[in-house]
Amino acid sequence: MIITAPKIIQFPKIGEPSLGYISVAENITLPFNVRRVYWTYFTPEDVQRGGHAHHGLEQILVAVAGKITVNTEMPGGLKNTFVLEYPNQGVYLPKYSWHIMQYSHNAVQMCIASMVYEENDYIRNYKEFKKIKYG
Repeated sequence: MIITAPKIIQFPKIGEPSLGYISVAENITLPFNVRRVYWTYFTPEDVQRGGHAHHGLEQILVAVAGKITVNTEMPGGLKNTFVLEYPNQGVYLPKYSWHIMQYSHNAVQMCIASMVYEENDYIRNYKEFKKIKYG
């Protein structure tokens, strides 16, 4: 199985400082067709979210406000840390990307997802995740 690594995605930043900005995510510019969008907010700074991977889901996490640190690990051990603090960029998480997020007190995270929620798509046990082989 061939799997891509997590990476930063830049969204267009349209506007100017005196008027403000707009950024756009469209199916033609994303690495997958969007099936679901959701957001998290009011997450206490001492709480970590995530702690799982997915068999099929691909997603892009965006810090619409505040700062979010995203730690990722891929099967085989490749680890990355991404710091999201600009609303015109996100981190692309391919399938099988174990991820853990930490939030600033004012963070709002938007998730753009390739699938609707399916509990059986989750890999919640880290030991099971570590058994996944690819190459």
